[in-house]
Amino acid sequence: MSNDAAREKFKIYLSKKGHRVTNQRLAIFEAAFARTEHFTAEELLDYARDIDDSVSRATVYRTLPIMIESALVREVDIGKNLKYYLPNSDDNTQVAQVICVDCDRIFEVKAPFMEWYGSTVSSKLGLTPCSQRLQVNAQCDSFRKTGDCKNRPQKR
Repeated sequence: MSNDAAREKFKIYLSKKGHRVTNQRLAIFEAAFARTEHFTAEELLDYARDIDDSVSRATVYRTLPIMIESALVREVDIGKNLKYYLPNSDDNTQVAQVICVDCDRIFEVKAPFMEWYGSTVSSKLGLTPCSQRLQVNAQCDSFRKTGDCKNRPQKR
């Protein structure tokens, strides 16, 4: 889905749910969809304020659930009391997440087998899957050898 199509979907979703389409919400959307790496809510606040300095922390925290509910953004919990987010660039949400335990970087790898696996094991129990995820925690070989993780994101 293009950014223009995603922006339009966001506007329609906001209106349908009775929320106003504001400059702050659009700045948050633009900041999120400019990202290619996972980000936290606090990072999103900084990115959005680069676009519109009136964006408030409260608006970011109220807008993220709307973006998740509308399937425009995916939430990733790596189990460290910190959630990460990434825009859904396409309709394929069948991904495995590999998390570097040395730097907390999240890699997403297409995993088309997940749909088949989820359906197969669920149907044996008379259930229909509604969501699933696969997370792998991994150690950085480079970090173990040199003390430097090549995957560590560069600070902006």
